[in-house]
Formats: sequence, structure tokens, C-alpha cells
Amino acid sequence: MNAEQAASCLAHPKVVTSEELQRRLAGRRGEKVVFTNGCYDILHPGHVDLLARARAQGDLLVLGLNSDASVRRQGKGADRPVNTFAVRAFVLAHLESVDYVVMFEEDTPYNLISAVRPQVLVKGGDWTPDRIVGRDIVEADGGRVLSLPLLEGYSTTALISRIRTASR
Repeated sequence: MNAEQAASCLAHPKVVTSEELQRRLAGRRGEKVVFTNGCYDILHPGHVDLLARARAQGDLLVLGLNSDASVRRQGKGADRPVNTFAVRAFVLAHLESVDYVVMFEEDTPYNLISAVRPQVLVKGGDWTPDRIVGRDIVEADGGRVLSLPLLEGYSTTALISRIRTASR
């Protein structure tokens, strides 16, 4: 089985293109759209907690997910992402809190946020509101930008470090 066939086995109806997302959102006018983004390389309780609290801020949650190339450009390490986009998207799409997963190729989700026009933009507490990409768009539209506290003790980077140490 090649990579393309493997990716198609992991397809999920909540994983959509930006264009498909815009079509679906057009049919849901009046609902408060919440947007968040990230790499979500190895899903852990901190991710699940943040996504559930983000979803609670509105009627549906759109998760912008970095493409594999975008993750590699984030400086997280040459071996990242550990999981491919198809795997990360498949797992995230199965979370009850996530309504849509959409890939972005750029280093930031600015263009995606501009296309989605969410009413609420959420990031984890390691992002101060003034550093949250897309803040200008959301606030110009009268929306809210939130930096939610992180669940302490969970970090993908720390988890990978523990795995590397244990495998030596």
C-alpha cells in the first residue's frame, strides 16, 4: 500500500478542504464559529482538554491543522511531525469537540482564518493574545480572541523527549 492509499483509508467526513469548509459553514449561518489551530502531532490530554474548552465557546469548532511541511518549518525538530497529516487529522476528527479539521500549508493559519471569519479565536495559554495570529481579523469583525490556560504537565515536546531518553 502506498502513502496515498494509506491516507485514503484514513479519510473522515470532518476532514475537509478550505473550500469545502466555506461551503459547509455557509449552510450554518447564525452559529458561532470557534477556530483554533496547531500541529497536534501526538495527541495528549492537554490537547483534548483545550479542544473541549475551545468548543464550549461557540456552536462549532474548526481546527486548522498544519500540513506536514508546515510542521517541519516550525523548528520542532527534523523528525517532526511524528505522525503524518492524514493520521493527525483522522484522530482529531474523531473527537466529539471537533466539528471540522482543515489543513493549512502556510507557516501560520492567517489566510485560513481570513477565509473562515470565526467569531471566536482560541489558542492555548502559552500564546498571549497579542501574539495570536488572526487576532486583527477576528476583532475587526467584532469577535473575541482567547488564550485559555493549559492543562499542566502535558506537552508534545516533553513527551517526545521522554520517549527519546527511554529508548537510549
